Amino acid sequence: MKVAVISGGRSSEHEVSLESGASVAAGLEAAGHDVLRILIERDGRWLSAGRELELRPAGGLEGVDVAFPVLHGPFGEDGTVQGLLELLDVPYAGPSVLAAAVAMDKLICKRLLAFHGFPQVPFCQAGEPGWREQAAAMGIPLWVKPSRLGSSVGITKVSSSERELDEAVAAARAHDPRVIVEAHAAGREVECSVIGNTEPETSLPGEIVTAGAEWYDYEAKYSEGGMELAVPAPIGDAAVATVRRLAAEVYTAIDCRGLARCDFFVLDSGEVLVNEINTIPGFTATSVFGQLWEATGLAYPDLCDRLVQLALERHREERSHAF
Repeated sequence: MKVAVISGGRSSEHEVSLESGASVAAGLEAAGHDVLRILIERDGRWLSAGRELELRPAGGLEGVDVAFPVLHGPFGEDGTVQGLLELLDVPYAGPSVLAAAVAMDKLICKRLLAFHGFPQVPFCQAGEPGWREQAAAMGIPLWVKPSRLGSSVGITKVSSSERELDEAVAAARAHDPRVIVEAHAAGREVECSVIGNTEPETSLPGEIVTAGAEWYDYEAKYSEGGMELAVPAPIGDAAVATVRRLAAEVYTAIDCRGLARCDFFVLDSGEVLVNEINTIPGFTATSVFGQLWEATGLAYPDLCDRLVQLALERHREERSHAF
């Protein structure tokens, strides 16, 4: 089967996407697929083997059977590329337009999850009425993040003054005008991978243990030896079951398809809090998503192949219910 692996993109996560794309391409080839590597340059041009591609409706993407976007951040993980692939009528791996857009915006996603009653830390939007009072009520430390960015880019831990909070908001706004302020959760950082369409399957959860870093920042995520992953997470059987149940429920709540990684805090009391869901998690050699499935018994090439099959399954289902 011919699969187009799309990586790069216009966001600040361009380089990480290139690493993820290379890993996915290798995994698909190991599974027996014919891979077409597509690079989206920072200026938005689509290239394959140095040649600019012509995109046209009705399956016009170089005759591929399936597209596999491995794009992180805006202009790729946010529903934009997914919408283009819908217009081209090309089956694609990963989230739908809606799920990608919802998960990309932390504020929108957290508000949706709050509506469904999922346990989370308190949060507010910087600049909304009463946000300083809400932030003060959360205590110290606080976490300030761009609402629509991933890979821990633009995140600041605020440990003291209101001035430090203002500086953190300004730093986040350099990446995104929408900024979220969150309370701190003093618990273990646990992640769970999910695949599937209408019947999601969950991996064994793993605990993130950073090597020398205060928190799971960009360097810890993408540097060799920056973190260790303990699988299964040493949180007890009850908490493991809760993490897996919540991961599937969050996945379903945002109408996700294909794949995602759901992140949690597990407190000493055993309480599990939802942190966030990533619909195109990292696929590099050090990324958690594939490691969790490997530990659960699904090898990386088989995982990549399974995501291609899920893309075709969803495309057939959606075409049978076309408007």
